[in-house]
Amino acid sequence: MNESAHPRAVRSFVTRAGRITPAQERALATLWPKYGVDPHGTLDLDALFGRTAPRTAEIGFGNGENLLALAEAHPERDFLGIEVHRPGVGRVLLGAEERGLTNVRVICLDAVEVLERHLPADCLDEILVLFPDPWPKKRHHKRRLIQPAFVSLLAGRLKSGGIVHLATDWSAYAEEMLATLNAETRLRNLSPQGAFVPRPAERAATRFERRGERLGHPVWDLAFERL
Repeated sequence: MNESAHPRAVRSFVTRAGRITPAQERALATLWPKYGVDPHGTLDLDALFGRTAPRTAEIGFGNGENLLALAEAHPERDFLGIEVHRPGVGRVLLGAEERGLTNVRVICLDAVEVLERHLPADCLDEILVLFPDPWPKKRHHKRRLIQPAFVSLLAGRLKSGGIVHLATDWSAYAEEMLATLNAETRLRNLSPQGAFVPRPAERAATRFERRGERLGHPVWDLAFERL
């Protein structure tokens, strides 16, 4: 897996080794050729998946619970997972192999780099950004992923009618997300009230969501359509 040759000046994540299990290490060594993607230039998604199908990208999939559950439930769709942390990537590779999934591919790079350099315009039917790091300290707010430039990238990679779903359990970040997406002229809020939407029933609870529930945090969901 290649590191970015042109790192961003301000990243929305901190690269950390984490605790990677021997099984995850073996998966990264043996299953990466089957599920992993080392992009060079713009990807041909039809060639990558070997078919033409509706496509979902999940950005920052963590341990991959939601990505794997959706891919198993929807074999008619293709799922592209983008995550920088190797333990989570290894876990998804293991899960995809155990479940016999053929509709999952994984990129281990910064999402901004992937969107800017490796995904063509109007190529995705759905984008998921679930529980991105809220960077709660004010001096770190510049690291938050959901900012105007990033939302513009999301809009540019969605097909007409495509949907971007977001979720957070930080109220201040939820309001910031809402304002940022409402300001993107290529996106339309799917909430009739122009605010938040109900939690999608098919979303698998991530460890971040479960942690928030234990702490008593409500969750705010957003859904916007590409015009």
